[in-house]
Amino acid sequence: MEYTVQKLARLAGISSRTLRYYDEIGILKPARTNSSGYRIYGGAEVNKLQQILFYRELEVPLDAIKEIIDSPSFDGIAALTDHREKLLERRSRLDHLLANVDKTIEAAKGGAKMSDKEKFEGFKQKMIEENEQKYGTEIREKYGEEAVEQSYAKVKGMTEEQHREAERLAEEIMDVLSNAKATGDPAGELAQKAAGLHKKWLMHYWGSYSPEAHAGLAQMYVDDERFREYYDKGHPGTAEFLRDAIQIFTGMKK
Repeated sequence: MEYTVQKLARLAGISSRTLRYYDEIGILKPARTNSSGYRIYGGAEVNKLQQILFYRELEVPLDAIKEIIDSPSFDGIAALTDHREKLLERRSRLDHLLANVDKTIEAAKGGAKMSDKEKFEGFKQKMIEENEQKYGTEIREKYGEEAVEQSYAKVKGMTEEQHREAERLAEEIMDVLSNAKATGDPAGELAQKAAGLHKKWLMHYWGSYSPEAHAGLAQMYVDDERFREYYDKGHPGTAEFLRDAIQIFTGMKK
């Protein structure tokens, strides 16, 4: 079966413009162009589009998707199996949230009582599953299974007050870090204050602390584009500045 841009767009539930963009960036080229100049897509392109849309549903960036599906070692069946597992994880997360919402509604109506801890269980589970989906492989390779599971257990046991404090610290870190970067001195008072706040924030999530692990995490902020983008947003070089400040703070600066 062959499809024009419009027909394939309708079949996939996306816009024709999206398909043309995928062609422009090289992530999904048509099988051929007919004598009238229309892009024509065949079965292989349909299968590839399905994979792209699966990855997009999992919020993987297009450049990363292209690298994955263009790799000579790409295995379509293995990819589908992985998609299925991740979608099941997402369904589990949504089920937790739905159960939490249902119980909240029931409690609001004067039915079942809900403790403060229960009110936040769904959100904490969502946080854990999203973190596992985005960074699970990297953090398990870097810190080991035991450390990761201890961290997740700590999050699950977090009180509402502790959660609010962690969020407050995260905001304070960014404020102090912004002012510290303006000084250009990662060893300065403000930069070291930011590093200290970062350690304090980490202890809401880590089961134990070591300077080496803290410095390693700071290096990952630079090496991993997802972290680097978060810190550098609007202020390029912030991730590197924070890394330097933390390495000085931990005594790991070479």
